[in-house]
Amino acid sequence: MDEVLIDKRDGYAIVTLNDPDRRNVFTLAMSARIQELFDELEDDASINAVIITGAGKGFCSGGHLDELLENPGPDGMRKIYAGFVRIANSRLATIAAVNGAAVGAGMNALLVCDVVIAAESAKFDSRFLQIGLGPGGGHTWRLRNNIGLQATKAMVLFGEVLDGQRAADIGLAWKCVPNDELISAAEELAAKAAKAPRELLMRTKDTIHNTIAISESDAAIDNELDTQVWSMGEAAFVDMVSSLKSRISTK
Repeated sequence: MDEVLIDKRDGYAIVTLNDPDRRNVFTLAMSARIQELFDELEDDASINAVIITGAGKGFCSGGHLDELLENPGPDGMRKIYAGFVRIANSRLATIAAVNGAAVGAGMNALLVCDVVIAAESAKFDSRFLQIGLGPGGGHTWRLRNNIGLQATKAMVLFGEVLDGQRAADIGLAWKCVPNDELISAAEELAAKAAKAPRELLMRTKDTIHNTIAISESDAAIDNELDTQVWSMGEAAFVDMVSSLKSRISTK
């Protein structure tokens, strides 16, 4: 059985964690396969966006506990989280379509994505402390960036579990949709990203990520300037301006 499935569509791909009997537990093999797939997708000029979801009733039940114990120390932990890190570092637009429980390290698989769509059946459960384990893989940093300090503490320290609608209410998910509309909602978003010029989309994502270190106006302007100036000489913008002028001149 392939632990990760890939389905390429028109401008985007659907990547499915595929171990439904174990609620898609995140194994070293799964991590390695995700790294390979993202290398492949970034090399494919026809792909702009990636949807990540889980097979069966769960999104991802977290790290494989036996593998955690077999890979102690910082190097072992980094190896386990390498798949999540690869998604986080991708310049493609990424969407997590959360179809069921995302537990512990399983939440990292959605926290590293650009946008999260939650099904009504989704469950967001940090659960590190509840099994006697410290959070890892940048979990608390990503969570705080997404939902703020108090909500992060509620989930991590106090074990609050969120359903899909509550996740959307506090900004952990972009929106919550009925279960049978999850993939179509994610595909609708992915199709929009697929229409953008690929290099422009990737440069713009870089620009957005750079804002985390910016604290004043001039630096914010500088951060966007190179990409905006570059884009003005590219075909998408030049052709749009030409078409607009042509329509105006014929009126």
